[in-house]
Amino acid sequence: INQIAFSSAEEFVKKFKTKTEAEQNAIIGHFGLGFYSSFMVSEKVEIKTKTYKKGGKTKAVRWECDGSPEYSLEEIEKKDRGTEVILHIDEENKEFLEEYKIKELLNKYCKFLPIPIQFGTEKVHEPIEGEKDKDGNQKTKEVEKPFIVNNTNPLWKVKPSDATDEDYKKFYRELYPYTFDEPLFHIHLNVDYPFNLTGILYFPKLTTNMDVQKDKIQLYQNQVFVTDNVEGIVPDFLQMLRGVIDSPDIPLNVSRSYLQADGAVKKISSYITKKVADKLSSLFKNDREGFEKKWNDIKIVIEYGMLSEPKFFEKAQSFALYPTTNDVYYTFDELREKTKAAQTDKDGNLIILYANDKEEQHGFIEEAEAKGYEVLLLDSPIVSHLIQKLETEGEKVKFARVDADSIDKLIQKEDTQISKLSEEEQTKLKTYIEEVVPKEKYSVQLEAMDSKSNPFIITQPEFMRRMKEMQQTGGGGMMGMGAFPEMYNLVVNTNSELMQKILKAKGKRTEYISQALDLARLSQNLLQGKEMTDFIKRSYELMKS
Repeated sequence: INQIAFSSAEEFVKKFKTKTEAEQNAIIGHFGLGFYSSFMVSEKVEIKTKTYKKGGKTKAVRWECDGSPEYSLEEIEKKDRGTEVILHIDEENKEFLEEYKIKELLNKYCKFLPIPIQFGTEKVHEPIEGEKDKDGNQKTKEVEKPFIVNNTNPLWKVKPSDATDEDYKKFYRELYPYTFDEPLFHIHLNVDYPFNLTGILYFPKLTTNMDVQKDKIQLYQNQVFVTDNVEGIVPDFLQMLRGVIDSPDIPLNVSRSYLQADGAVKKISSYITKKVADKLSSLFKNDREGFEKKWNDIKIVIEYGMLSEPKFFEKAQSFALYPTTNDVYYTFDELREKTKAAQTDKDGNLIILYANDKEEQHGFIEEAEAKGYEVLLLDSPIVSHLIQKLETEGEKVKFARVDADSIDKLIQKEDTQISKLSEEEQTKLKTYIEEVVPKEKYSVQLEAMDSKSNPFIITQPEFMRRMKEMQQTGGGGMMGMGAFPEMYNLVVNTNSELMQKILKAKGKRTEYISQALDLARLSQNLLQGKEMTDFIKRSYELMKS
């Protein structure tokens, strides 16, 4: 106690080289510095101690210090062997004398220490041997027993083959007593070469919210709690998981940059990534139906991992899923095989259609499906980044949101529609429409489409929209793209019967164009406030005429 850091770090390391590996790993508590943190909350600290050894010096000793370089040391009478450390808490830290505060600290820092820690007593009912009541029930008696606050043999120290599913669920509740959802599945980490690492990671039910709390994985060293911030140790995309990792090979109290450069930490991070990928692959192969049901709860982790870890991206190709708007799940290879015949354009590119909201984009989805196309439902906040990655990795693969243009333009074939309007009629039509439609917001484009398609379709170019989305979710977008004004294409179907009506109309021409525009805006959720009110009034007026 008196010889703080009794030897230099260099001497310490030399001394421990002669020890066994287990002794070398037990580094915590050997420098004598941790004890002096007691003076952060105490005005005085006493230690009363008596050796367990027989003979020789059997007198007890009392040490006292107020945190200054001065201390007192004297012999005292003490009946039982052992050591008492008594902290005289100062006025500013009286909260540390409150029972709830002590329990809170013990629960956080001592929950799994390998030596039993008692905090008071608890009353329990024990069976009375050989005694039953008149109904044949076992009689019990109330006894007072030491209240042990810690679990000295946590589940991560148990061999995976010796633990049951119920054991893992019980341990999860022990780690997170205020969490009511059961974990989806677990991954038991257990390796002793080329580094030592044990632990259990749990996949909880996750939303598509990227702001998921990332301080749920607890780091221990030989069952001593270190931190719940595992940044630099656990890959970033896996910090959304929960659980425990325990390793004597992870350096303590060092910067993130040091951790990222440390060889052992790199190996540990790679191992954790591999174990997670292997577990996901196994779940997919052994129970695809069950994996598909869990997909929405785990996809944000997998998609994030595919973006941030190249090795995980490679492994994920076999189990990452791409659901359609009709709840059919494909792997990427299955999707290519399913869509290549119908969705390959005239330039040989496979066009993969997707939506991010089934309700808002229902009309566009319906039109695409009517042509026999598959439409994916990709609704995570990082989907723009993900499809950019997939396009880069895949040969002649392009993604297009189903409302990015008319369906015939999204997947262009050799055969093109012929317009029913002459060039002169098209010029007049465009002039009439541009007189009504706000130029600062819409770019008018005339296209010959199926006569059954909508007269007006509002789209946003795939590139522009994707870059804006990528900037909003951080990185990948073009600088300043998020601040660009909202610009849309107004695609006019020249083969729609409404175009003839607009060309021939005089008094109602403006009303027809405004009504068609507002219907298109309504389909894109762009009609609000006064514009919505005007649309409703105009609808009633047109019904009267």
